[in-house]
Order: sequence, then structure tokens, then C-alpha cells
Amino acid sequence: MDLLSMVLIGVGLAMDAFSISVSRGLALHESETNYALISALSFGTFQAAMPVLGWVSGLEIQRLVSALAPWAAFILLLIIGLKMIYESLIMEEEEFIFSYRELLVLSIATSIDAFAVGVSFALLDISIWLPVIVIGLITFILSLAGSYIGERVGHIFENRLEALGGLILILIGLKILLENVSFT
Repeated sequence: MDLLSMVLIGVGLAMDAFSISVSRGLALHESETNYALISALSFGTFQAAMPVLGWVSGLEIQRLVSALAPWAAFILLLIIGLKMIYESLIMEEEEFIFSYRELLVLSIATSIDAFAVGVSFALLDISIWLPVIVIGLITFILSLAGSYIGERVGHIFENRLEALGGLILILIGLKILLENVSFT
């Protein structure tokens, strides 16, 4: 596989993590910039690890995962999105609270599609190691940038944008569901 293809796959896989980083960055304050680094590291690590798991797992698990993954991602993102919207409505000027649990759930939800990419690499007999490095680095960089973009925009509009961030998560989950599930 050529480097351009790896980069394009990496960017495609990183878009959900980037969007979530922007939405979570909306609630950040300058004193909480460590969250941006930690979340970028988490997203990048999961985006890099999931293709390896998919590559190792092979075809049999792909059938199960491909059927359940869109629903799992949708439900996880819906719950977190609704939580963000709820918190934006009931909490005025509330400080952003870093949660490793929430970050873990978001990291898993955004990297489920990377698992399927890993399975496809195995089926195509593509070495996994260079693509994994590219995917992980791109996701890390875009997630870090997304957090900072969200933080900068968030200060302009104050904390009301957390509801927008929650809506973004719900829409990402819905997009994943609609792209991967047949309702006929």
C-alpha cells in the first residue's frame, strides 16, 4: 500500500476523533490544555490499536463486528452527546470536568471502524505496521488540533457550545449508523 493511501485512510479514520476533539475542546479553558494532549494520545492510540486487533482477528470476527459496530458506536455517542446537551442546559458556567471513563468510551467509539480496516488489511495481505503508525499519528495530530480549535472557538461563545458539541456527537453516531446498517 502506498503512503498516500495510508494517509487518506488515516485522515478518514481520524475525522470522528477530530470532530469529537473540537466538540470537547469547546468546553476547555486554557488551564485545561493537558486534556487536549491526553485525549489526542488516547484517540491516536486507539485508532492505531484497533486495526492491529482487526488484522489479528481475521474474517470470522468481522461478520459479528460489522453487524454490531455501527450500533455500538451510535449508542455510545448518543449517550455522551445527550449527556453533554443535558449538562449544557442545567449547568451555567460550570467548569469542564475531565473524565478518563468518558475519554475511554469516546476513544473506543471512534475507533471501531479502524478495527474493520485492520480486518481488510489482513484479507488483502497488507502489512499492518506502517499503516498503523500513520493512522495513529494522523489521529493524534488532528485530535490535538481539534481540541485547540474547539477551545479557541469556545471562549468566543462561552459554555453554550457544549450543547452543539453534544449534537455533533449524536450526528456522528447517526452518520456511522446510517452508513453501515441496512434498514430494509
